[in-house]
Amino acid sequence: MSDTAASPAADVPAQLQSFLAFDFGAKRVGVASGNRLLGRATPQPTIAAQGDARFAQIQARIREWQPDALVVGVPFHPDGAEHENTRAARRFARQLHGRFGLPVYEADERYSTTEALAGGAKDADAASACIILEQFLRTLP
Repeated sequence: MSDTAASPAADVPAQLQSFLAFDFGAKRVGVASGNRLLGRATPQPTIAAQGDARFAQIQARIREWQPDALVVGVPFHPDGAEHENTRAARRFARQLHGRFGLPVYEADERYSTTEALAGGAKDADAASACIILEQFLRTLP
């Protein structure tokens, strides 16, 4: 297994129990924490910063939650085709791995924001991160 963002969830080692998930956006990054045991995610405050300030806030979350690995939602067109935001989310995943040295996994995030809004989420970004993480956790053996 590679520690980059391309590994399928089935390849996640069993010792990786806790996760922070990110719903990447150019202006905001939704955040959720969760663990393998409960299979549930909890929304965390959305990060509304860019550049180094964004990564400083992510570093603070990593210090606080001490996750074993990170999960990044990667968007695709409905037919599965990649687009500009797909590439941006994958770049973000590589940056996370490079800066923090934790395993980073991709999760398909199609329709997560739509689902969050339909559910009445007050913070659609954090709710989307929860959806992304819970979908990822359900794929783990």
